[in-house]
Amino acid sequence: MMIDRRTTLRWLIAAPAAAGLVVAAAGLAAEPAAREIHISAKRFEYTPSTITVKLGESVVLLLTAEDRIHGFKMPDFNLRADIVPGVTTTVRLTPDRAGKFSYFCDVFCGDGHEDMEGTMIVVA
Repeated sequence: MMIDRRTTLRWLIAAPAAAGLVVAAAGLAAEPAAREIHISAKRFEYTPSTITVKLGESVVLLLTAEDRIHGFKMPDFNLRADIVPGVTTTVRLTPDRAGKFSYFCDVFCGDGHEDMEGTMIVVA
């Protein structure tokens, strides 16, 4: 049986590359997907006004405004975003400490603005 040198060379190059792709794909599949939480801003309130997440959990907040431009600020995690009607604003976080953390509207949106707040509870 005669072995073609080119075929052998191709196998020597292709086999490790294919194995690397399998290992890389396995690593990607092992990462858990981030949990999505929808928060709506409307007329001086967030819905829901309280969210609960786990310590170390990857979270994606999907923020929407139903009436006007609002803000979203969570100082304890250095988060800040504008929430514009008709657009979903994405905020990503992975809490690194347990406790209760406030978020609030930091864009003046009318009388009642100062009461527009919510709480994120991070449990261990």
